[in-house]
Formats: sequence, structure tokens, C-alpha cells
Amino acid sequence: MPERKARPARKTGASAPRPKTTTGKPHEALGEKVGVYVCHCGGNISDVVDVDSVATEAEKMPGVAVARHVMFMCSDEGQKTIVEDIEKLGLDRVVVAACTPKLHEATFRRAVIRGGMNPYLFWPANIREQASWAHPHSPRAATEKATALIRAAVAKSRLLEPLDMVRVAAVHRALVIGGGVAGLRAALDLARQGMGVTLVEGSPFLGGRSVQLHTVFPTEEEARPLVHGLIDRVKAEPNVTVLTNTEVVAVKGYVGDFKATVRTTPRGVSEELADPAAAIAACPVKVASEFDGGLGERRAIYQPYPGSEPDLPAIDWTACTRCGDCVAAGGGKGIDLQGKPRETEVEAGAIVVATGFDHYEPRQGEYGYGQSPRVLTLPQVHRLLDPQGPTGGRLEIEGRVPRAIAFIHCVGSRQIDGVDEPGPDGKLHEYCSRVCCTATLQAANEIRTRYPKTAVYDLYRDIRTYGRDQEQYYVDASKRGVVFLRFTSETRPSVEVAPETAREGNLPLRVKVTDTLTFGAEMEVPVDLVVLSVGVQPRDVAGLIDMTKAPVGSDGFLLEVHPKLRPVESAIPGLLLAGAAQAPMDITEATSAASAAAAKVTNLLARDHVEMEPFVARVNPSLCDGCGDCVEACHYAGAIALQDIEVEEGVIEKRAYVNPVACKGCGACVPACPTAAIDVAGWEIEQYRAMIDAITAVPLTAGAAK
Repeated sequence: MPERKARPARKTGASAPRPKTTTGKPHEALGEKVGVYVCHCGGNISDVVDVDSVATEAEKMPGVAVARHVMFMCSDEGQKTIVEDIEKLGLDRVVVAACTPKLHEATFRRAVIRGGMNPYLFWPANIREQASWAHPHSPRAATEKATALIRAAVAKSRLLEPLDMVRVAAVHRALVIGGGVAGLRAALDLARQGMGVTLVEGSPFLGGRSVQLHTVFPTEEEARPLVHGLIDRVKAEPNVTVLTNTEVVAVKGYVGDFKATVRTTPRGVSEELADPAAAIAACPVKVASEFDGGLGERRAIYQPYPGSEPDLPAIDWTACTRCGDCVAAGGGKGIDLQGKPRETEVEAGAIVVATGFDHYEPRQGEYGYGQSPRVLTLPQVHRLLDPQGPTGGRLEIEGRVPRAIAFIHCVGSRQIDGVDEPGPDGKLHEYCSRVCCTATLQAANEIRTRYPKTAVYDLYRDIRTYGRDQEQYYVDASKRGVVFLRFTSETRPSVEVAPETAREGNLPLRVKVTDTLTFGAEMEVPVDLVVLSVGVQPRDVAGLIDMTKAPVGSDGFLLEVHPKLRPVESAIPGLLLAGAAQAPMDITEATSAASAAAAKVTNLLARDHVEMEPFVARVNPSLCDGCGDCVEACHYAGAIALQDIEVEEGVIEKRAYVNPVACKGCGACVPACPTAAIDVAGWEIEQYRAMIDAITAVPLTAGAAK
């Protein structure tokens, strides 16, 4: 076989000319029968934009066969108009000028399919958000801008090519990450649909944060029996494999065929252990109990509470000294102190992320936190009120029941730039954590009921008991004598810790607040317990985000595609969101979101294959010189690679190859290619040039430009 030809040196730097040739096969024909449909959007567009004038101008554009304006294009009547025009007029392209394509792009694609046209010969023009809503006080400018946007859409539509969905063979199994109530609910729903499920939980025990509660609102049922009922149903499903003490360390593949590497840390304890209680008692190592919010201690071999799931102790390897005392006390069997982590590969067609949340940790000195044992967080108080908590359910601070308690809302939530100090990541928690208000009022009511001699003060900015029947907590708190004091965003309360020498039997804490309910009166409230109603913050899942490229919102939570139309789907196909990994949620909302995610997975994997959008990169081998710049630019493993091809008889050279199922169509490879050999189907450079040329061909008038 002849030697591979050396690739000629190519110019680099700013002076290197970029070829104007585009990738792929040349367009066989321009669209010459384009249908343009301008939507009134019930006045959202037509109250500002002169839709009649826009339709008239559109009809004059090259290639346009018909232009109409309709009250609601997304309505059955509007879609019917498109279908009939395709059938009667023989349209070969369709442009709909309406609202954002995030809302109804799929609607109009389905309409053109019913008319017998390839769905990717439709193109949207957004004249609501980008014209009428952007320029409500300039109707003339909005009208001309809408016309320009349609002109660009028509120019691009004429260069559109029929595309086919990318099909991938589907693995009928799901991976659920997280063993809290959301992950458990998703796993149960999937298993009941006949789907195989692997549920991985990073801690040694299932249940998440819900099992740290004593009761749940608004039913006041005990939390742990509810959660364990869900766990028992999951365990009873033969299609579910549960892996505790397990984390996902690598994810590769794509929707329909993910391969996740999971690492399982040995529990260290098996069912052969004869006397778990004796083994735990014999352990000489004590550490703070994270389950009890640091208010109690546990051993290096431990169970967070009696009857935890699994109902076996686990060994905390970071604290364990491997002294062996637990082995001897427990009967000599059932404890292995020499176990090593093991890695296995899990195949799944889809992944449900239910990684939960963390409580906000107040910084040192925030409202006296960390400066006095009498300043606690609400989750810590929940543990004190729990009969299985560190005090057996007794609300005691330094050996006595508090005489007066002050709850302070919005600690770590609704933070304001210039007022609040950013967290370690440099960000503020500007969002409302949603569940804290009701949880605070629930605790206040319980304290007033169990300890009627204890005064309770509730210091709040706003109270948001948004869920069904939750407003009753506020009503009940008022009836039970809880005193409400309202502060503003700028006038936060302050907490002063009195020195021991100045107490002499007086209450040790002073809470000062400007109360807007009494017209700005300066109030000083003496208490011996301050409870900080801390917010919800996203759990650190940076590793998972890096592995999956899952998008993250400005608040740090995983981001859905659309809050109304696709509320549990991420932008990564096959990656679904469940529970508080996505946003602050209570248990009801988290399990509902989990069920929605499970339904999406069931629908996605219902057939033997998964269909994906065809907007992926493609290479013109005749232009590719095999330099590999596109491979370096690609962010997705396996999406682009160099392979040997025979360019002429007996001559093998490297050329770029795109794996359409791994490619996400981000386009990062396009500007990296020095020979313009690569482009993204449906988003080609030539199409963008046509759009720009169409917009600049007819400049805006001077009046409209203003």
C-alpha cells in the first residue's frame, strides 16, 4: 500500500483565509413555494405590530407563494390553515411568525407533517418577544422589525433541507441517582411500568432528608413511617436494584444507551452480625452526628436511627481506626474492616437525577450562629422535637426548656446584593426557598402546644404558606399566641449575646428589630433561643454536571428546558430531573416531579429505539484535511473522531467523522475547522449568511430606527 500523502502546510493566524464553501451536498433547489403565517397572538402581537402590513410585505418576498395573518396560529384553525395550504398550493416551506419557538415549534412541526411535508422544512420567526414585546411604544419600529425577522426566516427557509430524526437503539433500563423520596418515587413508578431500574444512593441509608423529620405538613403524619412505606414498596419490586454507599463516577453514551460507572464503598457490615448494638457500643470513636445536625454524637460504626433502611449499621471509613473492637463485641462475624471499593458499569436508556438539596449553613457570627449554643437552625430544632432525636423529643437548651424563642425567617434565602454576604462560591441565594415559612410555623405551633409557658416570636420579612391547607398554620399560630414582628429587606434583625457576667438570671439573648407592623417601632426581644429558618441550597453535584454537561440555572439548581412545557427535562436528551435537585420543593412536589420524570422516561423508552433531533454536525470529506481541530474543540466524548478512509485508490488519510447520536449540535467544531469542512445540519453557515443578507438588503427607515 502506498505511503500516506503528507498534508500540505496550511496557513494559521488571522491572515489565513477561510474558504466560503459550505459543508455537505449542495442544495438541490431553493424553496420556491414558501407559506408565511403571521399570528395576532390574541393581541399580544397585533396590538403593536401591523400584522396586515407585515403579511402584505411578506407576500412580496422571493419564493413566497402565500402570506396570511391569523388570530391564533397555534389554534386548531390556525394549524388547519397550514395543512390545507400545503395540500392545495403545494407549499415546499413554511414560516410561522408568532411567539417564541420554545412554546409551539413542536406544534407547527406536527402541523406540516399532517400536510405531508418534512417537519424540518418549517422555520419560526419570533415577532412577539423580539418585536411587539420588545418595542411596545414604537409600533412602526416593531412592524418594520417584524418584517425584517420574517424576511430573514424566509431566506433561511428556502435553504432548508429535509432531515430525518436520528434513531438510537434503546436500553430498557433507567438509572436513578438519589435515594430520597424523589428518587424512590421515580424508581417505583418506573418499575411498575415494567422498566428495569438501578437506584444509587451516595449514603449508606435510604430516605434522604425526609427521615430527619418527625412529622410532615400539612397532614402531621409521622415522616419515617411514610418514607419507609415507600421504601418497602420499592424493595418489593423485582425490577429495582438498590445500591447504597454508591456514587456515579463516570457517564458516557447518549439517550437510549448511557453507560455509567458507579463506585460502591463497602458497608463493612453484613447480616451475619449477631449483636449490632454491642458492636456499636464497643466502638471507641465518637464523631458529631450529621443526622442530628451536630447536636449529638455517633460512633464510627452507626445507624442514624432504629429501623433505618437498610436495617444494618454502616462503618464511617473516614472516622474508623480499624481497631477491631466492634468485631469482637459483635460476635466475631459480620464485620469486614478490609473491604475495598468496587466499580461496576450500569447500562441505562435514561437517567433520573434526584440528588436532593442541602440546608444553608449560616456563616460564623450570622445572627450569633456559632457564637452561642443558643442560636440553632430550624433543622436542628426539628431534631430536638423528634422523640428519636438527641434529647428524646425534649426541647432543652443547656438543661432547661427555653422561656422565650425567636424564629428568624429567610436566613440564606432571598439574599440581596450589597446587603447580604455572598457564599463561598461568591454567589447570593436570591431565590425564595419556599418551604421554610410553613416549616417554621409548624415548629412554632408545636412548641406553643407542648410548652405553653414558652413565648414564641416570629420575625419575618414575608410569610409564604403557598401550599394547600398551609395557610392554616399561620392562623393557628396567631390563635396560639405567637407574636409576629415584620422586618424589611434592608432592616434585618440583630442578635446580641449577653456576657455571662451580665445575665444574672435574665434571658441571655437580645433580638433587636424594626417592626413595620407597629409603624417602625424599635423592638428588643429578650429570648434564650434563636432559631434560624435556613433556606434550601443546591447540593454540590459538580462532578455529575461535568460528566453529563447538564445545564445549571443562575440559582445553582439543575435547569429544566421549559418550566411549563418541559418541566422535568434537561437540555441533555435522556437526562431527567426529579425533586429538589431542580428547585426548592416540599415532599409532595418532589414526589410529583419524580412521577413526571418517570412518565417521561417510560414514554421515551417505550419503543425499541429513541429518536433524537437531527441538528448534529456533519463533515464534507472532500474539504476535510484531517487536522483534528474539531476533535479538540468538541466538548462531548465520542462525538467527533478521526478515522482512516481511502481518499483514492490505495491512499489512506485521516478524516473527521461525527457520531450523530453522541453529537449535541452545539456547533463548537464549526469555527474550529480551518477548511469549512464541518457544519451543523439545519443551522448551516450558508443559511445564516442568507438571513443576514435578507435583513441588510432593506434598511430600516429613519423613524423606525429611533
